[in-house]
Amino acid sequence: MKTTYLIAIVAVAILVGAVAAYVFLSQPSSNPANSVFINGAGATFPQPFLNATIQAYHSMKPNVDINYQGGGSGAGINALTSKTVDFAATDAPLSDSQREAAPNILHIPETIGAVTLAYNLAGATGTLQLSGDVVARIFLGTITRWNDPAITALNPTMTLPDQAIATVHRSDSSGTTNVFTKYLSLVSSTWSNQIGSGTSVEWPSGLGASGNSNVASTVTQTENSIGYVELTYALQNNMPVASIQNSAGNFIAPSLTSTTTAVQSGASTLPTGDQSWTGVSLLNAADPQAYPIVAFTYLIEYKELNVIPSMTLEKATAIVQYMWYVVHDGQQLSTSLQYATLPTNVVLINEATIQSITFKGQTLPVT
Repeated sequence: MKTTYLIAIVAVAILVGAVAAYVFLSQPSSNPANSVFINGAGATFPQPFLNATIQAYHSMKPNVDINYQGGGSGAGINALTSKTVDFAATDAPLSDSQREAAPNILHIPETIGAVTLAYNLAGATGTLQLSGDVVARIFLGTITRWNDPAITALNPTMTLPDQAIATVHRSDSSGTTNVFTKYLSLVSSTWSNQIGSGTSVEWPSGLGASGNSNVASTVTQTENSIGYVELTYALQNNMPVASIQNSAGNFIAPSLTSTTTAVQSGASTLPTGDQSWTGVSLLNAADPQAYPIVAFTYLIEYKELNVIPSMTLEKATAIVQYMWYVVHDGQQLSTSLQYATLPTNVVLINEATIQSITFKGQTLPVT
């Protein structure tokens, strides 16, 4: 009798254990064995868009975790060159010397944004209008007060204060700075000769802040200030932005529509992904309704992913498929964030570029 009772207890225990094991194993794992972790870094200009695509992509493929740190275009280029990240983003195309330091890097335009002149003028009503030359003179420090005749002539209906102008610029190596200073070099020979363009320049004066978000917050917190930020950051912070005079002489407000117009006007002839993009520019586009400070921003990646030490076939495949998503379905997320969607000719170039990426010589499935 005791033996029978003991056998029954053991049988019940085995059955309970089996049920528990079945329930445990049938639950989705919070950290599945096939999880893929991808690290990226770089530009803050497209970060709101990239964050949106990363979140949306993870909801479709929960096993793919992508961490993107927006430390600036220069930081992203350096990190990918040193192979400490799996991909990077930059608003400044790689220079010849940067391409030599990181052979076989590809450019993949992922979205298009506008650089705005956001300002903080307490009590001012209406929209500030500025020409490129006046913007250059403000950042050169030759126009120092808001009621300077050059500014009031462009804004006859605005009451501008007799206050010193505080300019705000990026303190880090920044693709947004590259775009902004290239624009200033186009519209001002003085700027071109004295300062020039690049991801970092010698600013004559002003306050420095790291990243688009910090420039935006510095302008918000500093009365009588003006600074350059990507359009989304200005909108997120409810900041007024200046209408800028374009090449046709019209004052155009930055918007999704005026950004898209600039793209349609300036993105006709482009290089392939493995060529240099330093000559590509959407600045000061000819269309009368185009906003003049518009630029591509790029994902950059090695053509042969095996050169990155931590790379695996699974990770390489996930990177390629994420990039394919960004330039296709991910474009649906751009307009709500005030980025322009990629034109068809750019998508076609991107498709060929992404399909050329390999791991140990092996082509990778894009979907």
